[in-house]
Amino acid sequence: MSLTQKSANKVCNGTLTKYTFTSSSLGSLETSINVFLPSSATSTSPKPVLYFLSGLTCTEDNAAQKGGFFSAAEAEGIALVFPDTSPRGAGIEGEDESYDFGTGAGFYLNATKSPWDKHYKMYEFITSELPSKLSDLPIDTKKASIFGHSMGGHGALTLYLKNRDLYRSASAFSPICNPTACPWGEKAFNGYLKGGVEEGKQYDATLLLKEAKDGVKILVDSGTADDFYKQGQLLPENFEKVAKDKGFKDVQVRLQDGYDHSYYFISTFAGEHVKFHAKFLKQ
Repeated sequence: MSLTQKSANKVCNGTLTKYTFTSSSLGSLETSINVFLPSSATSTSPKPVLYFLSGLTCTEDNAAQKGGFFSAAEAEGIALVFPDTSPRGAGIEGEDESYDFGTGAGFYLNATKSPWDKHYKMYEFITSELPSKLSDLPIDTKKASIFGHSMGGHGALTLYLKNRDLYRSASAFSPICNPTACPWGEKAFNGYLKGGVEEGKQYDATLLLKEAKDGVKILVDSGTADDFYKQGQLLPENFEKVAKDKGFKDVQVRLQDGYDHSYYFISTFAGEHVKFHAKFLKQ
């Protein structure tokens, strides 16, 4: 088995297990994931999977420890997978200089600019390598959905919209909805991509939604007291406008009054998001 178990904890009658493995997508660096299996998961009854992508500065642990997803996932019989947010230890000059670029800030894209292109391929890692690593677990990776927070919300929306064959639905907490039009996105795209922001258009959820076909299943929650929302980093209204213009009835953008960017916000609506995905994962 290619996964090495590091720890296991019983939670909400299921089990959360941390695994490490060497990732080919990330240039042969070791990476870690957390996997929650509900108590109903067995080799003869594999469960659908919901991938959670975390935000800037996070690891595979933050959402697992603070997100509050396990009770709903146990009740719905859904596995949860929490990958890391970026490669670790690539040894690239400048990768640890800022919180919003480099380590902890992989942005769920495939870098094309040297020296980042050797290791920073989180898009390939999430969409291709990660499901293959779960093959020995009682998880049905053919029934998958994806959600995330902030930078990870950006990742969830873009990976879903670019891979409708891989994921049945997407949701996001405080996502970076229109990264080609905000400072976080501009910095990431100019740093990782040869073509800069222009090349980054393929990773912009608002632009991807404009080209999407019918049947899109998306839920977005953003808090009105979120400082990053106030600073224009998230731009959920831009995403919502496209959804309305296209007549997408199954794209819902909710501005939640008084909530900020924290895990207090995420944990408040965690159960609703798991149940949203359960409708499509169990069809």
